[in-house]
Amino acid sequence: MSWLLDDFFMRALFGGLGIALIAGPLGCFIVWRRMAYFGETMAHAALLGIALSLLMDIFPVGGVFAVSLLIAGLLYWLERLDRLSTDTLLGILSHASLSIGLITLGFMTWLRIDIMSLLFGDILSISEQDIFIIWAGGALVLALLLSHWQSLLASTISPDIASAEGLPVTRANLLFIFLIALVIAVAMKLIGVLLITSLLIIPAATARQFSLSPESMAVMAAFIAALAVYIGLQSSLQWDSQPGPSIVLSAFSLFLISLAIGPAILKVIRKRSS
Repeated sequence: MSWLLDDFFMRALFGGLGIALIAGPLGCFIVWRRMAYFGETMAHAALLGIALSLLMDIFPVGGVFAVSLLIAGLLYWLERLDRLSTDTLLGILSHASLSIGLITLGFMTWLRIDIMSLLFGDILSISEQDIFIIWAGGALVLALLLSHWQSLLASTISPDIASAEGLPVTRANLLFIFLIALVIAVAMKLIGVLLITSLLIIPAATARQFSLSPESMAVMAAFIAALAVYIGLQSSLQWDSQPGPSIVLSAFSLFLISLAIGPAILKVIRKRSS
């Protein structure tokens, strides 16, 4: 295995596949809950996390994770004040955290920082340590998803019914926020701040065209995200394009294909299952 990781493409592929396997299933919950803008807000907060990590000389993944949780907590508190709608609050927090992060990075003149790699990722430069962090974090996310699947799904479909049945709705919602923050923290270097949400949402939306159950949609979303990573990396090598945007463009292309052939395939699946 170690000789495979000597090649930069294989390191990028291993890292990308690790993100795809967790982004797909978690993205399904974002789509089901109609929380795409929340995911984008958390992703923008990641840049502020990176800036503060560099400023305080701490591990970037920890800084991103902490700031993402802080922004989520601030959103929860502002929502309880009931003065502005959730989408307005998300817009405020999203752009404010992104701007503060960029300003903070701009003042750090003693560091040479590649802003483009932070915004769009640099998957071709990941190391073996990055791969370990991605797969370890991914294993934790998948384990938590599987162990709390029923409570997460029930609180997504109908929080009131789930609460009446004694399911821990509040804990499930907090876990959901925790998982998003963790995925964004480990995925930021690969895809970048501006593209993380795309890899969470587009494969899940694509899988929805072919799926009859939540479980099948989650599995299909992971497969589509992995396929988008592979196609995007191959396209990047072939056409010398940026790998992060190439991965997202591949996911978008698969989404367009699903819109064209999805209804026919879903009809066949329903016939066979009936």
